[in-house]
Amino acid sequence: MGRLQHVGWFFSRGFGPQGWGREDWRWGWRWTDPRLYQQAVRELEQAGLDLVVMEDALSLGSPETLHLRVREAYGGPKHDPLLLAPYLFDVTSHLGLAPTVNAGVTPPYLAARQAATLHHLSGGRFGLNVVTDTGSARHVGAAPLGHDAAYDRAEEWTDVVRGLWHSWEDGALVADPATGRFADGDRIRTQRWSGAHFDVTGPLNAVPFDGLGDPVVVSPGGSPRGLAYAGRNSDVQLAYAPLDAGTVRAYRARVLDAAAAAGRTADDVRVLFVLKPELLPSREEADRVVEASRHPDEAVLLQVAAAQSSDLETDLTALPLDEPLRASAFGEHVSQGTVRGLLGKEGELGVDTLRELLTRKARKGRLSAREGFVGTAEELADFVEELGEDAGNDGVLLSGDLHPTTVHRVLDDLVPVLRRRGVLREGYGDGGVRGNLFDF
Repeated sequence: MGRLQHVGWFFSRGFGPQGWGREDWRWGWRWTDPRLYQQAVRELEQAGLDLVVMEDALSLGSPETLHLRVREAYGGPKHDPLLLAPYLFDVTSHLGLAPTVNAGVTPPYLAARQAATLHHLSGGRFGLNVVTDTGSARHVGAAPLGHDAAYDRAEEWTDVVRGLWHSWEDGALVADPATGRFADGDRIRTQRWSGAHFDVTGPLNAVPFDGLGDPVVVSPGGSPRGLAYAGRNSDVQLAYAPLDAGTVRAYRARVLDAAAAAGRTADDVRVLFVLKPELLPSREEADRVVEASRHPDEAVLLQVAAAQSSDLETDLTALPLDEPLRASAFGEHVSQGTVRGLLGKEGELGVDTLRELLTRKARKGRLSAREGFVGTAEELADFVEELGEDAGNDGVLLSGDLHPTTVHRVLDDLVPVLRRRGVLREGYGDGGVRGNLFDF
């Protein structure tokens, strides 16, 4: 039997047009109808998943490149995932939800109150995926910050939110019908936080989380400053899955070192690696798909370019394919991490042509050879089991739309295999999302 791991779902591309650009669209689901997402999360809970992390980008980007976001619906439009959460809690009993909340846009008092409300209503199943995107600051009249400064602000924001959650001391909530006394105001702290980024006065107008524990804090970000934030604050740290156990082991060590530096232990944080598998019914079919990807035609290259253009806020489809891609093609505001994602390990700006870069992005690799995520359910289970046994990994988040066809495409064959191997839970305990994540 394998080592039990946590398995969750990363709701990629966010609360937007689910299935757009694929044959799935012909199922006729309206992406604005909550029943689409409700059916999907019922299946995730049946599968024994612990947590859904809900991606979001609240901005359509710069006015000059707005069309890149909406043309293929890669970056927008999107609804607010926080407001989808109650619909999903209503049809599940154990699954945890962590919508994305931008620490540079949502005021900490408002965030604390919204989180407290949803945590109580869900019986302790709520979390916050805290991001530090600075490009959206202009929508709320705030100045954009640099990378590290944005994490400094997020750190202060998290301190304020957690402080507000604990405005009520032990014994403040009396709730005694015999005496008619609901609360003891002398045990409610009227704190004030005055820092570099926020000036907030408490207490929070919400009751304590007695028996529930705090909402979990989730964060992405593998930079030194991002890891320092996670080490001090995060219950769950996300990272994109590499293809070898050694890299996973090294990354987990950096997260745990950051936690130790903040006075925490390995038991206080879970590291979950995000992966997007392409599962096929046989090894032969997987081989065929990979081989076909090695020689992409121009139509495929343009599809890849369109998909990359949204996040890069640069219309790659309008650039010459056979000329070197230069740094001048991108605006100063474009994330260097996103540019590196296009380049990959082998690419170099000013040297490689756009055709060469897109051809590499189009190529797929076999899971069995640890060259990519194309394979069978058994091969993916081999990989996940290897990460648990050889790297001490806590678990994975499977990435995809929150759409019934996507959920079934990934889980139908995978769940039985993972359970047979003892990697995926057979049932839930008590304790809400914290129980899901920290019972083992």
